Amino acid sequence: MRIAPSVDDLTELTAAWTGERSADGRPRVCDATLQKLAGATTEQAWDVLRLHGYHRQFAGGWRQTHPGAILVGRAVTAQFLPHRPDYDAAVVAAGAREGRLAGDRQNSWIIETLQTGDVMVCDIFGKVRNGTVIGDNLGSAIASRTGVGAVIDGGIRDMTGLSSLDGVNFFFRDNDPTAIADVTLAGINVPVRLGEATVLPGDVILGTPSGIMTIPAQLADTVAEAADDIRVRDVFGKLRLADRTYTSAQIDVADWEPAIEADFQTWLAAHA
Repeated sequence: MRIAPSVDDLTELTAAWTGERSADGRPRVCDATLQKLAGATTEQAWDVLRLHGYHRQFAGGWRQTHPGAILVGRAVTAQFLPHRPDYDAAVVAAGAREGRLAGDRQNSWIIETLQTGDVMVCDIFGKVRNGTVIGDNLGSAIASRTGVGAVIDGGIRDMTGLSSLDGVNFFFRDNDPTAIADVTLAGINVPVRLGEATVLPGDVILGTPSGIMTIPAQLADTVAEAADDIRVRDVFGKLRLADRTYTSAQIDVADWEPAIEADFQTWLAAHA
C-alpha cells in the first residue's frame, strides 16, 4: 500500500484538468487565477459551479483563527479514520518504507508535503476531543510552508498561538486542549469529504466568512472570470438602484433587459 497515490493515479483521478501539474501530480492552478479568486465571494463561486453541474461544493459551519481573512490555495487532502490496530500497523509500515516520520506523528506526514500556495484539507470526521490535528507548532510549520493556512474538519489546540500567526487562516470545527489520539491516517491526496462537499487534491479552496467553497481545478479560471464580471455588475446595479434609475425587480435578475445591459456596457466603457 501507499500513503499517497502515484503521479499516474492522481492524473487519472483529476483527468478533467489538462494544465500544469505539481510534482506530486496534483492540478496546479496558476497563481494569477488564485489571486483573482481571492476577490470572489462564496455566492459568486456557487452560482458558476451550479451552472456547470457541481451542486455540492460548499461546506459551512466553521470557526476561524482569523475571521474575515480570505483563504485561497490548492488543496492537499488528507483523511483520518478511527484507530484500528491492524490497519494502523499497515500504515506505519508503509510510512517507514516511504521514509516518513515515526508512526505516532502521522499528522506531520501531511505537513511535510506542503508547498507555497497549498491548503491542507484534513477530514478527521468532525472529531474535536483527541482530534486536534494541529497546535501552534504545527500551525507555524504550515504557515511557513504555505503562506495560506488549512481547513480541518475536526479540532485544533493552542488557539491563542494559532491566532497570533500572520498572513494565514485556519478553518476548523472547534478547539480543545487534548492532543490528537486514537486515529490513523488513511491517505494523503485522496478524495475527502467536507460536510456535503467532495474535495479532490488540487481543487482550489476558497474560504470566506460564509464558509468553504471547493472549486474543481478545471473550473477555476471560469469562476475567476465570472466572479469579476459579477462584481462589476454588482457595483453598477447598486449605483442604479441608489439613484432609482431601475427597480430592484429589474436589477435582481439573471439577465438584464436589453436597455439595462446597454446602459451597463456604456458605463463599463467609461470606467475601464
